[in-house]
Amino acid sequence: MDPDRILAEFPAPSFRGAQEQALHDVRDAFAAGNDVVLVRAPTGSGKSLLARSIMGAARPVEAAEPREATGAYYTTPQVSQLEDVAADDLLADLNVIRGKSNYACILPGEHDTPVDRAPCARQRGFDCSIQHRCPYFSDRAIASSRRFAAMTLAYFMQTAGSEVFGKRDVVVIDEAHGLSEWAEMYATIELSPDRVPVWEDVGVPDVSGGTGVSGGTDDGATGGADGDGGSLDRTARFVEQLRGVCERAKDELVGRPELEPAEVARRDRLQELIGELGWFLEDYRDPESPTTWVVDQPGGEGTAITIKPLDPARYLKHTVWDRGNRFALLSATILSKEAFCRGVGLDPADVALVDVEHTFPLANRPLYDVTQGKMTYAHREETIPRIAELVVRLMARHPNEKGLIHAHSYAIADQLVDRLGELGVAPRLRRHTKATRDGELEAWLGSDDPEVFVAVKMEEALDLKDELCRWQVICKAPYLNTNDSRVARRLEEGQWPWYHRAALRTVIQACGRVVRAPDDHGATYLADDSLLDLFDRSRADMPAWFADQVAAMEAPDLPAADPTAALSGIDAAPSPAAATSGPRLDAVTGAVTASDDAATTDATADESTGSESTNGNAETGTAGGDASGSSTGGGGGTETRSERDAKRRQDHPLSDVWGDG
Repeated sequence: MDPDRILAEFPAPSFRGAQEQALHDVRDAFAAGNDVVLVRAPTGSGKSLLARSIMGAARPVEAAEPREATGAYYTTPQVSQLEDVAADDLLADLNVIRGKSNYACILPGEHDTPVDRAPCARQRGFDCSIQHRCPYFSDRAIASSRRFAAMTLAYFMQTAGSEVFGKRDVVVIDEAHGLSEWAEMYATIELSPDRVPVWEDVGVPDVSGGTGVSGGTDDGATGGADGDGGSLDRTARFVEQLRGVCERAKDELVGRPELEPAEVARRDRLQELIGELGWFLEDYRDPESPTTWVVDQPGGEGTAITIKPLDPARYLKHTVWDRGNRFALLSATILSKEAFCRGVGLDPADVALVDVEHTFPLANRPLYDVTQGKMTYAHREETIPRIAELVVRLMARHPNEKGLIHAHSYAIADQLVDRLGELGVAPRLRRHTKATRDGELEAWLGSDDPEVFVAVKMEEALDLKDELCRWQVICKAPYLNTNDSRVARRLEEGQWPWYHRAALRTVIQACGRVVRAPDDHGATYLADDSLLDLFDRSRADMPAWFADQVAAMEAPDLPAADPTAALSGIDAAPSPAAATSGPRLDAVTGAVTASDDAATTDATADESTGSESTNGNAETGTAGGDASGSSTGGGGGTETRSERDAKRRQDHPLSDVWGDG
């Protein structure tokens, strides 16, 4: 790598904001001998252009010895971020490669077949005469042979050890703040009927020993044997048995001359599972391994088992750190250099941190305190109606502007949409389920109307510039689920600062969705009291520019909760029932007047337990399920735009072509 080339490789005609100074600092950090540089750049600062500049400093082929690594990788955990890179003309020399399932086979009769189910995957010894024109193999050949290759972090990790995508001189990881969590997710092994093709052929024991959840220092949850009675030792014995069954089933399929598409999927999953099980056994039995493993089996004998690693530094070494000579990790929310480095297996002394100045005017990115109460499980029933009334008031304040509601879980989204339907403003709402997530997002982005999108887990990777969205509401402090064994284990060890940093990181990411440039503007409204507590607890970890936003936060003057005013920007009217249903917020004081139809909470739809942890804000219970039901339904003010669109498709003469009939 030649750091002196970094600035000359900047792909845009000119710098904006703090980009030039940032690249000077990055150049100096690499020139000082650091192999890893963390670049903490606020949302909207042009991280992709910074990434391309750093990649340009990689050793070229013509200057390398035969065994020296050349070129650069760009990778990001966010699929949407990769799509943005692919569509950016300034980044045209980043050659994008995606997984096989994203490409269609072009052989006659196979045009609807993904490449991972094509004849080359189904037939043993199949010689494709047009492989050179296959979209997947063509993209792979280009990306592997050119100077710059771009891919998702999932694909990058999956190709570790590949001869096609070997070690390169420079690796840039965009949106790197969640690298440890992503690695944990990829290294997690899920053993369940839908993930284990031979589930019916094995007897699944109770590895938990009757406790439902295992893992802990008393149970030997670190690498190495834990004794005959330990749950991890029982898990290892079962895994070894299961791996043998998987290998025999895989060998039987591999021996066939031709497979059906479903059999190809079974074979591929068996091969993947064999690798996962082998990795766990190797790591668990290695007395020198730093990995801590925890096992969940809440249902006991015969039920699903989840094997999870904590702080999988060894996994990252193989899949990431062995893949390059120099690394640049970019994010707006690497809040603590030391904590981040510990989580990903780096020595903080060997890592440089470059802070990029935030150049967006503070007045353009305001935070507003509109808190309505706690959104912990015990208080949610009384708080959600208040937030629904708040949303009506915000709709009235922004009658002609798109809005985004961060609902945190599908259960909260269900209750909030139902309540807003009762208040008569559903015609302005759009919502999604897990199955309709991408389609509803595209419909909202493409709409010219001031729709309000009730979204779940969309705090990251949305570029809502300008009129795409002018205001948003964060309904709940996004604390991690304390029923997750990894989270519980860390909290047992006293890692509360980590817990609060994770929530703060999500809030900061969410705040960046609606302000994407210095001349852009967007308001963020905070509805959960616990968000203010989070800010107090994590003040020391806040980037200075976000601390300024928090310090400037104020309570706004809001109009009355008038459904007619809330719908004034669209061609709709509230339902007649809206005038009498629901609690009311006084337009001046914000006080709530109770009604007889207060919303109820279905505990099973959201979280399995209702207790709070010792800090008073930690959320317990499992994440909410898919929103399979609809809001109040019917006509007038109770039908959301999503429901209206679904009816239109169902009633359309071409509904059978669309697949909705």
